[in-house]
Amino acid sequence: MRQAKITRNTQETQITVALNLDDASTIKINSGIGFLDHMLNAFAKHGRFGLSVEAKGDLNVDPHHTTEDIAIVLGQCFKQALGDKAGIERFGTAFVPMDETLARVVIDLSGRSYLVFDAELTNPRLGTYDTEVTEDFFQGFAFNAELNCHATVLYGRNTHHKIEALFKALGRAMRGAVAINPEVKGIPSTKGVI
Repeated sequence: MRQAKITRNTQETQITVALNLDDASTIKINSGIGFLDHMLNAFAKHGRFGLSVEAKGDLNVDPHHTTEDIAIVLGQCFKQALGDKAGIERFGTAFVPMDETLARVVIDLSGRSYLVFDAELTNPRLGTYDTEVTEDFFQGFAFNAELNCHATVLYGRNTHHKIEALFKALGRAMRGAVAINPEVKGIPSTKGVI
C-alpha cells in the first residue's frame, strides 16, 4: 500500500500526519482549529484518502503556524507515499461547486513546486481560523509535495463556501493525479523521472 507517516516537532508545533492513498477507512483529524478540521475532513473524504492528523501548536499566538505546518507534513506524506510515481496518472483536475461558489484545482505531480492561488476571501476570520492562511496552506502543501497546484475560486460570495470548495477540489484533483492507471508504463514523464 502507498502510505506514509511523518512527525514534525518544532518550538511552535508538534504534528503527526498519517496518509494512506489506497484505503480511506480512517479519517481522524485533530488540529485544535475547528474550521481547519472541517476542511481536512472534506479534503480526505472527497479525495478518498485515509488521513490522520494530530497537531498541537501555539494557538495562543494564532492559527498560522499550526495550519502551515500541517500542510508541510501533509505534503511530505504525499511525496513519500508516491515513491517514484510509476504508473500514476500524474495530472488531476477538479471543479467543485458549493452553492453560489465554483472552485477549480489543477494538479501536476511534476516534482517541481509551484503554486498559483487566486481567491478573494473577504471574511478575514471563520471561527478561530484566519482565512488568509488558506493560501499559506496551499503553498506549504504544494512545495513539500513537490507539485504544481493552480487553485482558483472562479466566482462566489461566501468565504466559507469558497475555502471549502477549494479543499474539496484539492482532494478530488489529488485523487485523480495519484490514481494508478494500468495503461501508464513506468514513470509518466518523457524524462523518465519525476
